[in-house]
Amino acid sequence: MKDKFSFTAAEKKEMTKAIQTYFQYERDEVLGDLAASLLLDFILHKIGPAIYNKGVADAHEFLKEKLEDVFELHK
Repeated sequence: MKDKFSFTAAEKKEMTKAIQTYFQYERDEVLGDLAASLLLDFILHKIGPAIYNKGVADAHEFLKEKLEDVFELHK
């Protein structure tokens, strides 16, 4: 099965920089590129699927409600 998350190198770099910024300002820690990249990989592979699945479920429920509204109009 293909990974659910596919990001360009530029997107990964931006996310890595966001992690580094968070650690710098919220925890007063300097996180190097490798450490931030490894943390990003962990988040994407271990936590990301749960977030992704929740987003898919929320989108499904939203569309279901909207389609019910449309079907109600056609009655």
